[in-house]
Amino acid sequence: MKLSRSKKKTSIGGFTTARSEKQDKRLYNRRYRRACKQVLHASPGCELLPHPREYSDTWAMDKDGKVWFDPEKYPKEMRK
Repeated sequence: MKLSRSKKKTSIGGFTTARSEKQDKRLYNRRYRRACKQVLHASPGCELLPHPREYSDTWAMDKDGKVWFDPEKYPKEMRK
């Protein structure tokens, strides 16, 4: 009996050995939500919220972007 395997549809992966950016994303969202709350508390009628990029830098996270790879050369990377 052969078990099925989930496969990626596109051959793209993280540019580093970090497994996840979960912690980075959590910290960013905490900072951004806090800034939004402060703006809304200071002036409740304000419709302009801070720009999301002010509180996060994607290049400072664990993964520095993504890279394409050859699925025939690295078949193991196509597994989910």
